[in-house]
Formats: sequence, C-alpha cells, structure tokens
Amino acid sequence: MERYFSWTIGCQMNKADSERLESALTQLGLTPTESPEEADLLVVNSCVVRQNAEDKVVGMLGTLKPLKRDRPDRVVALMGCMVGPGREQDALRARFPYVDVFMQPQDYAPLLDLLGERLGVDVEGCLGPLVPPNPEVTAFVPIIQGCDKFCSFCIIPYRRGRQVSKPVEEVVREVSLLAQRGVREVTLLGQTVDAYGYDLPDKPDLALLLEAVHEVDGIGRIRFLTSHPNDMTDRIIQAVADLPKVCENFNLPFQAGDDVVLENMRRGYTNAQYRDLVHKVRSMVPGVAMVTDLIVGFPGETEAQFQQTYDLVNDLHFDKVHTAMYSPRPNTISLRQLTDDVPQAEKHRRVSAIDQLQAGIQADINKAYVGNVYEVLVDGHRRGQWTARTRTDKLVYIDNPQPLLGHTIDAAIHEATSWSLRGKTAVPVAKIPS
Repeated sequence: MERYFSWTIGCQMNKADSERLESALTQLGLTPTESPEEADLLVVNSCVVRQNAEDKVVGMLGTLKPLKRDRPDRVVALMGCMVGPGREQDALRARFPYVDVFMQPQDYAPLLDLLGERLGVDVEGCLGPLVPPNPEVTAFVPIIQGCDKFCSFCIIPYRRGRQVSKPVEEVVREVSLLAQRGVREVTLLGQTVDAYGYDLPDKPDLALLLEAVHEVDGIGRIRFLTSHPNDMTDRIIQAVADLPKVCENFNLPFQAGDDVVLENMRRGYTNAQYRDLVHKVRSMVPGVAMVTDLIVGFPGETEAQFQQTYDLVNDLHFDKVHTAMYSPRPNTISLRQLTDDVPQAEKHRRVSAIDQLQAGIQADINKAYVGNVYEVLVDGHRRGQWTARTRTDKLVYIDNPQPLLGHTIDAAIHEATSWSLRGKTAVPVAKIPS
C-alpha cells in the first residue's frame, strides 16, 4: 500500500479532519495522489448537513465502486457526518457493501488499525501529532468538537456528538507546530466556537484561548468560526478589539428573522436580541466585518415571516451572507415534529431574493475599500494573480511578479466587485521568518 486519494466535502471542520487523517497517512509512509485510479486507499469525507451534499457523497462513492471491483485489495473508507452510530452504520454497510471502513468524525482508529495490519506496523508507535506536514499559509485548528445546542433543523449533534473542548495547552502546541511549518494565519474552529471551554475543568473561555494563541511566535493572524449568538460574550468581543493578531471578523449566524420561526428552530434568541448583539459588536470593534448564515423555507415559514429575514439582511448590511434552503435531515426535531410545507420553487425564489439583495449590499461595502490601502496576507496564486485576504476577510487579487506567498503586504485597492477587490502592492511589510 503506497498511495491514497482523499475527497472532502462540507465545512471547514471536515477539511481540518481530512488534513489530520492525511497527516497520519503520511507518517505511515503513504503518498497522496489526485487520481483515484492510482490509489491503493480511497477516502471519502462526507457531509449530510444538506441533501445536495449527501447526494454528492453518494455520487462519489458510486464513482469509486468500479475501482474497488477491479482491484478488491483497494481499501475504501467513508468518514464524516454520514457515518452515525451502530445501527446507522449497519444500514450504510448494507447500502455500500464495497466500503471497507466507516469512521465517525475525528475517529480515525478503524482505518489506522486496518492499515497497521496491512502494513505490519505498530500504528501508535509510528504516529506523532496529527498536524498537517506541509500546511498552506493559512490553517484550520479545531478547538471544540460537537454541539450541545440541538437546533431543530440540525443534524450535527447527532453526528459529531456533544461539545468537547481541547485543553488550551494542546491548542497552543498545535498552533506552534503549524507556525514552525510556515503557517501565518490560523482559524480556530468549532460548530459553536464561542462555547469553547464550558466543558473543561477550569472553564477557560474563547477569550482566554485567543490570548494564549496570540503569544505564539510566527502567527500573524487569528480568526475563529462559527459562533452562536447565545455564547457571544463581552469578554470575547473585547478580546477581538484588544488583541492585534485577532482579525476584526465575526461569523454570527441568525438563521431566521421571525421570532416564531426562531422559536421553532430552537435558536434561543429573538430578532431584537440578535440586532442588539450586532450593534454591540460593531460599537466595541471598529471596522468589524460581520458574516451570517440563514435558512429560508423552514417548515411553516410564511411570506410575512420570510420578509422579517429579508428586512434583517437589508437593515444590518452584512459583509457576507450564506443562504441555504431548508432540507429535512434524519433524526432531527424538525423532521419528527414539523411538516416541510414550503414548496421547493418558493424556497428557490427566497434564496434568489436574498442573494440579489446581498450582492448589492456587498458591492456598496466593497466600493468603500477603493482608494484606500489595507494590510493583506498573500495566501495563494490563481489564474496568474496572487490572492490575498484583508483582516476583514475580503478577497484581493494582486498583479505582481514578485514571490509574495506568505507575505503580509500593503495593498492599494483600485477596483471592487460584489465578490472581490483588486489591488496594487508595495514592498512586503512583514517578511517570512527564516
């Protein structure tokens, strides 16, 4: 067994999970390939938060089926949120009999044990910290796994379990290793990241963790997502305002604008309370960028109730809005207790209405960047141009022949669209440490 192919769909947490599994595979001597036909190990990391994501997972597994048939010694592994506990795994085995290993989120042991047998090695003795061996300029760092909220529409608590936080020292150690390997920006991840530490003995909070990560040499920027309005404290907001490395960027989903819909979603706050929180964040953190998530077509949502969502987006002027159509998921409260009664065509219309509104809002926000100079971190190269991000997470395209990857530079913005900015560069202002 020499090569592996890995395919991931879903949230940043899924990407982070895949990176950590790939670190283990690299330590066991396997090398990655972009061609599943060349691979001895085929790994699919699944998402089932929306039906279309689950459909793509099923499609990918179908693509791998003939490869397993042609070479039965190949190992096919399914991981992530599609893999539930006991009985659900039995159903998956019946549905996908060609899959050799099923792994729940962040539980790599079933695959690693199988590989240990195939390779004839002691897996525990071979593996060090599961930190990506060759990370990019930016990296995701999971700090809290699972969720205790049990929103009525959400499958995450049933797939990733209850909230479990990593100790502060463990997070700091991982960030330090990433910095040593060239990472310049970390994003601290959790389904409810601002609930960090509630389950730990000494009850550290996200603010304390931000302070600890802020001390890591080599890291220039820190972000965190995704937050829940009920767990966003003044201490966390003040930490963002006070700590220079923490970027002025909040991802704070509101999900719906109508109080009855919010109650049916079991979100635990009202429209007015959410608005007050956004105003508080903006008053405490000057220049902050606000990002949100929302769902349209939740069971029973009337046109008047959807208008409350539309009005909230129109009034609060978010920097980015992620809009999704309600999709009934297995085992969730909404599936058991509510009827998915909003027609699909109406869901599409509501998504289009929000997207059109938000495109105009983003265009106005981004136009304000034109003519000004902003600090950006160059994190990639695409279609002959460098890509970079402002502290507020705006995508900036830069024409410059110099090798800028990993550098923090000043960018003079001269063009803006709803989705990105264009800038010209000055010399790097923060050289990469050797």
